[in-house]
Amino acid sequence: MTAPSSPQDRVVLAEYVASAETEKQFPPPTLAEIAFLGRSNVGKSSLMNRLMERSGLVRTSNTPGCTRKVSWFRARAQDSAELFLVDLPGYGYARRSKAERSEWSRLIEDYLTTRPSLRVAAILLDVRRDPEEEERDLREFLTTQSSASRPPLSLLFVATKLDKIPKNAQKPRLTALSEKLGQRVFGFSAETGEGRVPLWRAIRTGAGVGPLPSPSSEA
Repeated sequence: MTAPSSPQDRVVLAEYVASAETEKQFPPPTLAEIAFLGRSNVGKSSLMNRLMERSGLVRTSNTPGCTRKVSWFRARAQDSAELFLVDLPGYGYARRSKAERSEWSRLIEDYLTTRPSLRVAAILLDVRRDPEEEERDLREFLTTQSSASRPPLSLLFVATKLDKIPKNAQKPRLTALSEKLGQRVFGFSAETGEGRVPLWRAIRTGAGVGPLPSPSSEA
């Protein structure tokens, strides 16, 4: 993996802050927040660990649907900019009970609609599959449902597991996904770190701690 090219790209501090099972347990909204959403097996925890340049900070599991809480992680870049990266429970895992899935859905909706410090929502999908109704519905929900006093959310789509397809197929696949969704899709590999800098810079821009110049070559 190519090392981050500027102080803005390097994470010098990353730490767990809090977890919540209800809105009342949410920590104070002191920093701009980036929410990460996706199916339970999309590699969300691995992406967040790689994004913060840490190993094992965000819990990963071989069991889909493991995350049951909203969890906050603070990241500080070398230029002193700070953000909260927020891990939300995965969706689309049918082996969980209907009541359990309904409870998680309410928790996610409470966070997404009421959190005043939320600035960016990153919707993750596996690069090997096409966007489905859940991703489109989630985008619609994020752009229309909010009771919080905050700026409009910046929405990012991220195709994970980029290393699972051949190198020469990556750019065409990302182009095809972007066309299907009508907006840019960022490619990302937690295994190799490919795509970390472009995504990190887009997050910083959307969170209002940029803008930063785009790298010359992007995944």
